[in-house]
Amino acid sequence: MQNHGFARVAAASPELKVADCVFNSEQIIEVINNAAAQEVEYLVLPELCITGYTCADLFLQPKLLDAATEALLRITAATAEYTMIVIAGLPISIKSRLFNCAAVIQQGHILGIVVKTCIPGYSEFYEPRWFAGAEELEVAELRIGGAVVPIGNDLIFACESNGNLSFGVEICEDLWVPVPPSSLLAQAGATLLFNPSASNELVGKADYRRQLVGSQSASCVAGYVYAGCNTGESTTDVVFGGHSLIAENGQLLAESERFTHESRMITADIDLPRIQYSRTVMGTFRAGKGGRNYRELLFTSPVRENSKRELKRTVGVNPFVPGNPLQRDERCQEILSIQTSGLMKRIRHIGTKQAVIGISGGLDSTLALLVAVRAMELLGRPASDVLAVTMPGFGTTNRTYDNAVGLIKALGASLKVVDIKAACLQHFEDIGHDKDVHDLTYENVQARERTQILMDLANKNGGIVIGTGDLSELALGWCTYNGDHMSMYSVNSGIPKTLIQYVVAWYADHEADETVGKFLYSIIETGISPELLPPSATGEIVQLTENILGPYIVHDFFLYYMLRTGASPGKMLYLAQHAFGEAYPKEQLVAWLKVFITRFFTQQFKRSCLPDGPKVGTVSLSPRGDWRMPSDASAALWLREIEEL
Repeated sequence: MQNHGFARVAAASPELKVADCVFNSEQIIEVINNAAAQEVEYLVLPELCITGYTCADLFLQPKLLDAATEALLRITAATAEYTMIVIAGLPISIKSRLFNCAAVIQQGHILGIVVKTCIPGYSEFYEPRWFAGAEELEVAELRIGGAVVPIGNDLIFACESNGNLSFGVEICEDLWVPVPPSSLLAQAGATLLFNPSASNELVGKADYRRQLVGSQSASCVAGYVYAGCNTGESTTDVVFGGHSLIAENGQLLAESERFTHESRMITADIDLPRIQYSRTVMGTFRAGKGGRNYRELLFTSPVRENSKRELKRTVGVNPFVPGNPLQRDERCQEILSIQTSGLMKRIRHIGTKQAVIGISGGLDSTLALLVAVRAMELLGRPASDVLAVTMPGFGTTNRTYDNAVGLIKALGASLKVVDIKAACLQHFEDIGHDKDVHDLTYENVQARERTQILMDLANKNGGIVIGTGDLSELALGWCTYNGDHMSMYSVNSGIPKTLIQYVVAWYADHEADETVGKFLYSIIETGISPELLPPSATGEIVQLTENILGPYIVHDFFLYYMLRTGASPGKMLYLAQHAFGEAYPKEQLVAWLKVFITRFFTQQFKRSCLPDGPKVGTVSLSPRGDWRMPSDASAALWLREIEEL
């Protein structure tokens, strides 16, 4: 798994007894051994976990402080055989001041000690009674256990074998201030951020903590691991729940159960190359700019060679579609609003009399029609200002034709039927093509004839042609150049095929009347096809796109991970195998991956001259926006890797 750049992180809340450093160190060592058995590479333990956070005035007792140091050395020795990074909290006295610290440990050595910057002294927190802030630290190094160890809040830990991998540590309250130290650490290059925390429980606080960790991981474009103290802490005035969280760039990967008395640990695999890719793409992130002058401390890569561990991370088969139905509904409504607003602006700007659109009875043209009708309604104009043209050809089936005509009438749009067969037969004769040869020419003649009709009707009626092609078709080049590829405004160009059916279904459930809804669900249930080849003897569609290219759900998966995360073919395959499981054999996924990469590169020329259209999600192929690629770029690097798979 390490070849794909995933880092296994863990946040643990060991069972503890307040002020019993021997017991606590035993529990911590047990957690360390358990984490090592699970091939954890970075383990974060809670704030002051060696003593307990709630020792109060006992923190001032030399006996407790000495015991904490001795326990730290025992814990450090227990890591001698592990390359895993361990972060554990304890109090340390330096020049008559007490500091709340987190020790960073690896292979029997303390790499550095991070000092808490922000010391809370409000509400139930009394830390200034015992602890000084990092700004009061007068030394840069500390002798502990016979070794000289760097100490401060200006430490960043860099992997000696990977120039793109570094991590930083902040402690509890540091996260809750306007400019957390983790923000500066991220700007200085840290891709992993660790927070040993205490944070007692209050009604509603867990929700806020969850939002805080998620949003900080997003604003820092980083992995964020947060470990909270559990119920073993004193309950004199407050209760601790052991809330631990792992997030990656705004996505919560793992969360612990709260209010448990025994040791608990959560783990997750963070995609480091994805974080690095996102930072590179952003440009404005500018790692290092605005960051402090940190002291860089080297650590050995904790990756275990020849690891066979399974990926500990949820990888959905449909990354463009939220799994939560409520979130999916919100997404669909927002997409329709973006599409509608974009088209309304274009209609206003041009002052067009009509929106002209070709309706096939398929999903894409259906969604474009819904958007056009919505736009007219919001502009205070009748739905009849949408001229919906259905153009039956050699492959049109009764089902799609009836759905197209029925939907147009039910929506109140203006209907025009133009049978293109005679015109196409004349064109075959003009160019000397045998009408019985059902090749690409046979198909594209129909597509271009339809586009010509739409363009001419738009000219005749003072309208504009609304494009229907979607993001998935653009990625694969599954459109006829200067045919359905062309329009005057393309409302679907930012939406992948796998999401369109949900947007149409949302409209059917929330905005359509009963008649429109029935047509929409019939269209959703119809197989995806350009219908350019004659149907079967029984009138069924024979030209199913997914039988030719492979499932759109697989191609959309590849599209997302290539453009959104910068994944290589090998990583895309690895993630696809994890997501789809036994649904598709590896050989089939490899074959579809080859189709995707080949077509993605060879069909760029179609994307280089796309009409305008609104971006609706994080992935876009607009040549004026997110994706600028030479039309003659070579796919050789990607295809060679696929051959090796």
